[in-house]
Amino acid sequence: MAKPETLNFYERVYEVTRMIPYGKVTSYGAIAKCLGAAGSARMVGYAMNGASNLEDVPAHRVLNRNGLLTGKHHFKGTHLMQQLLESEGHTVKEDKLQNFEDKFWDPVEMVGFKT
Repeated sequence: MAKPETLNFYERVYEVTRMIPYGKVTSYGAIAKCLGAAGSARMVGYAMNGASNLEDVPAHRVLNRNGLLTGKHHFKGTHLMQQLLESEGHTVKEDKLQNFEDKFWDPVEMVGFKT
């Protein structure tokens, strides 16, 4: 069973993830940095593992720092993560988002959100 502080961290991750604009993506590390936990990208990844089942958390918009769909196996269906991204206008080739830098949304730049 997860510790209360871990659950709190997960909820904070989900809060940031809910803010990712339609058509944009971010990375595990950017979310960790936004939460004042730089170096905890893996913990953000753990939070995202279960988020694909949460309808109000757009987990498909969280990729690794190179734009790879590393969390795709946590989604139902073979290519659901890719399909969700493509439905928002993204192009994915060989499990990598094309033009990742142009589509990147940095939560750290959000005024007043850093905790």
